[in-house]
Amino acid sequence: MIPTSQNASLPRNRKTGSAFAAAATGLRLLAVAAALLLLSACRSDDPDALPPGFVHLTDAVPDAILEIRYHSTYNFTGDRIDGYERPTALLTKEAAAALKAVSDDLKAEGYRLKIYDAYRPQRAVAHFMKWARDRADARMRAYFYPNVPKNQLFAQGYIAEKSGHSRGSTVDLTLFDMNTGKEVDMGGTFDWFGRESHPDWCGNPATGEYTGGFPGNTPPTGNRINAAQFRNRMRLRNAMVRRGFIPIAEEWWHFTLANEPFPETYFDHPVR
Repeated sequence: MIPTSQNASLPRNRKTGSAFAAAATGLRLLAVAAALLLLSACRSDDPDALPPGFVHLTDAVPDAILEIRYHSTYNFTGDRIDGYERPTALLTKEAAAALKAVSDDLKAEGYRLKIYDAYRPQRAVAHFMKWARDRADARMRAYFYPNVPKNQLFAQGYIAEKSGHSRGSTVDLTLFDMNTGKEVDMGGTFDWFGRESHPDWCGNPATGEYTGGFPGNTPPTGNRINAAQFRNRMRLRNAMVRRGFIPIAEEWWHFTLANEPFPETYFDHPVR
């Protein structure tokens, strides 16, 4: 005969074991749920996720005006470019901070920055390459490269397999005059393939001297620019250089942060 005290303890032991098992199962489920939440938070297809170290340009420079040409069809290809999913601009944090300083400087002079392009995914560069090899597609030639044969775009350096834009610290931009409510007259358009886009066209950027022979706003001829247009290019150039950006020899609108954080990395994250 089993003592009464043992009879009383058997049901309690079974219940205690069931309780422990249920608790262990509950903890396992909580652990799985936490892991799923962590994975969900790290999903790479989050439409608002940015590459580490990048920001939306307008978060750093709220008054910048965006005209993202490669999200539209008004560019040298005539099509929207692969990788531009939204009409926005991304930059590395360092480049965005430097650009904010440029914006503050120019705002005091009555200007705002107008952005045509910033970070550019590598897939967009591949799109340019594919377009350049299609010699039959010349829809936009009259607007962007009337004087350069399409088969010379590689040789003359207008299109390349790698772009500094894909490293995240390069920006294409111009000035917007807050007094007139218009873009500043630079004597040429963004993405014009030709000698006329070179910063030293009709002048010396190192000294700021205009050499084109058309003083003030005198209408120039022969694809030249006048003194006012050259001076406007230099205003943008000097403001960018003063805050740590480096210009290039072929395009007055193109600048790269000198101390870019990813000098050897070419990203392919979409612009969104």
